[in-house]
Amino acid sequence: MSLKESIMSRLEQFVAADTTGYRKKFLGLFVKVKEFTVSQMHDLLSEEYQVTRNEVASMIGYIQSKVGILKSRKESYKTPTVYTVKDEYVYLIKNCLKSVNAI
Repeated sequence: MSLKESIMSRLEQFVAADTTGYRKKFLGLFVKVKEFTVSQMHDLLSEEYQVTRNEVASMIGYIQSKVGILKSRKESYKTPTVYTVKDEYVYLIKNCLKSVNAI
């Protein structure tokens, strides 16, 4: 299994465990926003869902460590961490969301 196939499988598992709908929304926002902090993503998600900042931070951490589609950077220790979707995986997110919506 190639790396991209493995990541696609992990994305599909992540979305399959979505009982509330905000995981799909979360991935969709990755494609639109491209660069975000935990607070920014929380603000966007909390417009539609009741989600805590800790839940958002946990999802970002899970996606970065287990799924492997995010990279992070921090300008200094005083600034928040900025997360970005790795360019080579944007199309995987789109494909995953299309396949989930088709079901």
